[in-house]
Amino acid sequence: MTTNYELYKVFYWAAKTGSLTQAAKALYITQPSVSHAIKQLEESFGLTLFYRNSKGVALTQEGVSLYSYIEQSQILISLAEEKMAALKSLDNGELRIGGSDSLFKHYMLAYLEEFHVLYPNIKLHLSHGTTPEVITFLKEGKIDLGVVRMPIVDPQLEVRESIQLKDCFVAGERYAQLKDKVMTLEMLLEHQLILFSRNSRVRMAITELFNSYGYTLKPEIEVGSVDLLIEFARRGLGISYVTREFISKELEEGSLFEIQLDVSLPPSHVGIMTKRNMPISLAANRFMDLIFKTE
Repeated sequence: MTTNYELYKVFYWAAKTGSLTQAAKALYITQPSVSHAIKQLEESFGLTLFYRNSKGVALTQEGVSLYSYIEQSQILISLAEEKMAALKSLDNGELRIGGSDSLFKHYMLAYLEEFHVLYPNIKLHLSHGTTPEVITFLKEGKIDLGVVRMPIVDPQLEVRESIQLKDCFVAGERYAQLKDKVMTLEMLLEHQLILFSRNSRVRMAITELFNSYGYTLKPEIEVGSVDLLIEFARRGLGISYVTREFISKELEEGSLFEIQLDVSLPPSHVGIMTKRNMPISLAANRFMDLIFKTE
């Protein structure tokens, strides 16, 4: 049996047009090349596929049977080519991103909005999760990109550093007596603390900082949402540890204030994560270009 699919293409056009000459024109080859291809195909099957008539050529019964299959394959190939053209022009396709709710809301939203305006036919799929969950999504091929807090050390992943963030402790009016104080970590631990869940990158970083000074960080309240961290602090339920860039409105209006400490809190960075040595979609490439060109 033949494995030369070009022969099937010649067969398809000869059957479709009923003319070796027209088939040659459609394929931009010579008529003798068409005749030779059909002869090769017939020899490989040991069957006659065409017979000549007054108008050109027509299919034998065996040729009709073969054509019923080849026609379907050519239709699928044409659809595939159209699909590839649409993907290349970003008139079709999808963009799959993983990240935390807070990074989507406070960092990615503006980029997603701009991307949607530029490429309205690209479907957006957002997968929410913690950093370990997003890493798993990426390794399993469920997302194209992961938006995470750094550092990420994994030989299977590549992480491109994006914006820098500054985390801080904040409180509401119920803690007004602390506004003008510079506090030590030990003094801070005397108050009720509200922290993000233990498996978050932010929680790991602040826990490591307290440990480096010989303190154990034991929050009274743990939540899984930055919005809850902000709202709990506003209502006076405790002192929350949040990203300063995410609470600019609250700090400006005075519903929250930053707790001043006698030690510096290290900044963190957001990274755009992809799987190493794996090509990403054109849509994902364009989205990354949008982020890093803007920055």
